[in-house]
Amino acid sequence: MINWTNAQKGNNMKLNAGIITEKLQETKTFYTEVLDFGVSFENDFYLLLHTPNQSAEISFLQPNHPSQKPIFQTAFSGKGVYITIEVENVDKVYKKLLSKGVGIEIEIRDEPWGDRHFAIKDPNGIGVDIVTYTKPE
Repeated sequence: MINWTNAQKGNNMKLNAGIITEKLQETKTFYTEVLDFGVSFENDFYLLLHTPNQSAEISFLQPNHPSQKPIFQTAFSGKGVYITIEVENVDKVYKKLLSKGVGIEIEIRDEPWGDRHFAIKDPNGIGVDIVTYTKPE
């Protein structure tokens, strides 16, 4: 087992989840126009987006691109992935997305474990859980 604490002394580790998809333009439009993400990098087969405060990134890659090895070739099937976006005021974000006509998959609600959240779906079928954490009941 790697001891990442010792292996990374003086270096921070970042995580960037990536989704392989044919829908790069639809994805870019969704994340930039609906969720106010910014574009960190983009070319004809790859899109790297960041959250509005630039604290996190997510990437999208075109399937079967000749520059990529087989492990990065197969397109995401649209099931089994979700992302969570933590915001300061989930009610404000909920109202904003409603006013933009964004489809809501799970209406805003409070959970007994301490989440106030709602969910939408991105163009790739990924559930996007938008949450403000609260104290459990």
